[in-house]
Amino acid sequence: MKKGQKLYSILRFKCPHCHEGAFFENDNPFVFSTMGEVRKSCPACGRGYHREVGFYYGAMYVSYALAVTTFVTVYVAVSVLFPAASAGLVVAAVLGSLLLLGPVLYALSKIIWANLFYSYQGPAAASPEVKAK
Repeated sequence: MKKGQKLYSILRFKCPHCHEGAFFENDNPFVFSTMGEVRKSCPACGRGYHREVGFYYGAMYVSYALAVTTFVTVYVAVSVLFPAASAGLVVAAVLGSLLLLGPVLYALSKIIWANLFYSYQGPAAASPEVKAK
């Protein structure tokens, strides 16, 4: 995986525009005080991350898709690996995985949503204000 691919930005939580700067205030999605807080702009290229008010509300659709995918994956895995598992065990496995992966799914949904609207321009595409620093 190399810079220039959207997957690079998504999995490393990097700026979708330059793939250099951090996208979130804190790269660890399990720090609940700053969970999912997107920076105002990229520290490397200066690109603003907020196109309009409520821009990241659309990430709810991505989050829903990620949660359904997680649900189906865990359900199938438990059903195949433990065919005699009770319904309670299957429900506990699904809910437990969704609770544990919740912060990661939340962060992934925001970075995926941003990558749908921003394209990679490279590190040389820094704004003049950032270059002057």
